[in-house]
Amino acid sequence: MNVLQGNEFDTGLLGHHCWLELANGERVELPVDRWTAEPCDGDEVLLNACTGPTLDIGCGPGRLTAALLERGVMALGVDSSRTAVRLTHARGAIALHRSVFDRIPGEGRWSHALLADGNIGIGGDPVHLLDRVVRLLAPGGTVLVELDPPGHALRHERVRVHSPAERTGKPWFTWSWVGTDSIAELAAQAALRVSWTAQRGHRWFAELVRP
Repeated sequence: MNVLQGNEFDTGLLGHHCWLELANGERVELPVDRWTAEPCDGDEVLLNACTGPTLDIGCGPGRLTAALLERGVMALGVDSSRTAVRLTHARGAIALHRSVFDRIPGEGRWSHALLADGNIGIGGDPVHLLDRVVRLLAPGGTVLVELDPPGHALRHERVRVHSPAERTGKPWFTWSWVGTDSIAELAAQAALRVSWTAQRGHRWFAELVRP
């Protein structure tokens, strides 16, 4: 499993157009505008489902972490990028510079964990990631996951971030994509249950519950 070094997505976090370049030459555009904007309609699906202490995994510039705090919900962002943590702090929110696989405050006591913006792909092994997130949650806690549309199976690829703002792409790492109709099987492998799925525009979401 790859562990990100922390600066792979910094170009996008700073608002520059960029994409994931796959080993076969395919490009996947990154939603940089959404990362750096205020929460939009699709984000409300995630925010409305967080009613207690929430861990925002791969928080990026902190739009969701900050929005939860504004609603009076205790929230902590976690990101392996120093740039992401700095930008989250600039929004008035709290974030830690570390991997989700490192020691996290409040392990076993979080009510919710966010894996927004495709962060189910972190590390390139969704089951391993979900296993880790389960250990962070309190019994009955939930994982709010953003997914690919139905019809897209589980996919693993070697990728790197590339942007016109940089001469060369960043180092290669493994990323995963999970289709909405693949999440139930993966969740079950991590002892989670899918309680609902939802669509807002072109975005798809699911809530996974820890027994």
